[in-house]
Amino acid sequence: SPSSVGGDGSSRAPDTSLFVPVPLKPVGDAAGEDVGAELTRPLDKGEVLKNLNKFYKRKEIQRLGAENGLDARLFHQAFISFRKYIMESSSVSADLHIILNDICCGAGKVCLLGHVDDLFPFFLRHAKQIFPMLDCMDDLRKISDLRLPPNWYPDARAIQRKIIFHAGPTNSGKTYHAIQRFLSAKSGIYCGPLKLLAHEIFQKSNDANVPCDLVTGEERVYANEDARQAPHIACTIEMCSTNTPYEVAVIDEIQMIRDPARGWAWTRALLGLCAEEIHVCGEAAAIDLVTELMYTTGEEIEVRNYKRLTPLTVLDYALESLDNLRPGDCIVCFSKNDIYSISRQIEARGLECAVIYGSLPPGTKLEQAKKFNDPDDPCKILVATDAIGMGLNLCIKRIIFNSIVKPTINEKGEKEIDSITTSQALQIAGRAGRYGSSFKQGEVTTMHRDDLVQLKEILSESVRPVKAAGLHPTPEQIEMFAYHLPDATLSNLIDIFVSLSQVDGLYFVCNIDDFKFLADMIQHIPLNLRSRYVFCTAPLNRKEPFVCTTLLKFARQFSRNEPLTFDWLCRHTKWPLAAPKNIKELVHLEAVHDVFDLYLWLSYRFMDMFPDAVLVRDIQKKLDDIIQVGVCNITKLIRASQSTVAPGTAEVVSEDFPLSRTTRDTRVASGRHGAKSAEALSIAVEVPGERRAKNLKAYRSATRQEDLKSHGRGSLANRLLREGLLTQEMLRQLESEWHNQHRNGRYGLGSKRDDQNSSKETGKKKK
Repeated sequence: SPSSVGGDGSSRAPDTSLFVPVPLKPVGDAAGEDVGAELTRPLDKGEVLKNLNKFYKRKEIQRLGAENGLDARLFHQAFISFRKYIMESSSVSADLHIILNDICCGAGKVCLLGHVDDLFPFFLRHAKQIFPMLDCMDDLRKISDLRLPPNWYPDARAIQRKIIFHAGPTNSGKTYHAIQRFLSAKSGIYCGPLKLLAHEIFQKSNDANVPCDLVTGEERVYANEDARQAPHIACTIEMCSTNTPYEVAVIDEIQMIRDPARGWAWTRALLGLCAEEIHVCGEAAAIDLVTELMYTTGEEIEVRNYKRLTPLTVLDYALESLDNLRPGDCIVCFSKNDIYSISRQIEARGLECAVIYGSLPPGTKLEQAKKFNDPDDPCKILVATDAIGMGLNLCIKRIIFNSIVKPTINEKGEKEIDSITTSQALQIAGRAGRYGSSFKQGEVTTMHRDDLVQLKEILSESVRPVKAAGLHPTPEQIEMFAYHLPDATLSNLIDIFVSLSQVDGLYFVCNIDDFKFLADMIQHIPLNLRSRYVFCTAPLNRKEPFVCTTLLKFARQFSRNEPLTFDWLCRHTKWPLAAPKNIKELVHLEAVHDVFDLYLWLSYRFMDMFPDAVLVRDIQKKLDDIIQVGVCNITKLIRASQSTVAPGTAEVVSEDFPLSRTTRDTRVASGRHGAKSAEALSIAVEVPGERRAKNLKAYRSATRQEDLKSHGRGSLANRLLREGLLTQEMLRQLESEWHNQHRNGRYGLGSKRDDQNSSKETGKKKK
């Protein structure tokens, strides 16, 4: 979550709730002689307890504690530990024993031998033992001071770099011009957000006889057969080197510098790449921020603006029915269940469609794109998520938004359900009418009439400026923290780091929820800090249980110094695998593909412990082919899933999007698994209009209060009409059904007056 330093440069108070006390065991009988008792006499534990409690209540002592970094929370925790240590120890140090004895003997006498305040040095010593951060708070603050990120890259600061910002919308040729300069340079690096984009530039470069290597988190592909490094590299942005000199660097999709999870990678590339020319491509909304960041490095920026190469028209009518589909149409959904539902309905109309969504392997996405683009293929319709927003070249005539509401993760790592942003809408809509395709102009509309008004509003708004760039603690910073706090867990170290971190207004600290989730998951496994950090940065979806348990097994075997072999991985994944028979099996195959990705990612970092990368890459390609077969037959899989109602076999993939779920019926509420599976399946095949009507309650519970307030005034029905979740026709039908069913006594949802009337009628009948 974002953290900042005060305007006057003063550091804020740390969040002491993150300080976990180090347990200190009381001294047992086996400790040897009690020197203090020999010098004075054995302690009366009853008197000691009374005086310790007096010590705790003294305002002067609490003030002294605060001056030494002990706020009320830490003071209380330290005292409880201090008291327990003294009361449960068979002996204490001689100096503490003597002080305690003097206090107890002098209690109530006019001439005091000792005063409870004399305990403070011993109490503070104990507090610093259980809270070691108290002794090194200044050092910790210095380590977590993130106010001058440009200084982290001395190699980049040693040269004078020229920054060229290519600004423009999707399909404006901005990246094309940057890539032309990349290809003409003696050496260059391309940094993109996706493996697909890096692979595309890798392919283009080598096709243009410019030797170029490919570097992603999972692999390195050399252009030269002898594995010599080529002068050009295309990589995913997290993999770029900040100490290799290049003539030209290209940073694609620069607006992602604001991404709550990955923004740090764009910040690192922009500030740290050692290139004479840095070509930055992206939305004009990022120009001001990049200009300000370059001002702090003393580098000038040249802005080149581009306009869209083909016209894009927002239509005045919605699609309304799948019967109105035309060749070149792409329906964009924000839910996998919607993809299943719509592709099923398209097939029912005798049409073929391609399917693309985020969790599909890159090879399958490319194959589906190729199928859709092929003029000789009967497949002329595409059903996709916003995964088509970047990384794929598609011949789309018309983009149709099935919904304009999607789930997002905010900077605090919290899920929000909101209308798509102008930036997202433009990115997706801009895929229609790609320059050089068979369609010379693009069109955009919505599936539902009432969504169209709001889509027009969204597209007419200017894109919100990018305000801040993401940062993330480095392994070196965490290692320095661990040196000072050797007993803290990695998750706790990260929390304390973010709590103490200071950033200025141009930056924010990226959310670290995924990192902490993995850190907590493998905390019990004995690993050195650097290895533990690497495992925690592994790119995986924590909502996939099979992938998470695999990482756990990887870490456990790694800790025992047992290599993860190809045979072990095949046993774990039950390879070879058959083509999927239903949706659940297809989803599992996608998870296995992610497991192979995870293995390759770790093999790139621990080659000796994950030695069989070549073999794993081979079976991953075979698995990609199997998944492609499944996706080509996706409507058959849906039908197979629908006809299967046995427990555990009929579940459609779980969704994080409440709008994709209907209100649970009484069978589900009863907790019977089979009924739950059948209901989950009904989601995948019901018509969108019915699903939207059922989801009023889900939407109300999922949407934030402030969103409802900001989206309009008046009744819920009016708001839902404006949100596009309800049409006038649906509203009339709902009203009619509700009245009919209420009259028939099927609903107990009547007004108080209705209840009174019905009770009167009952009374009359009794009479």
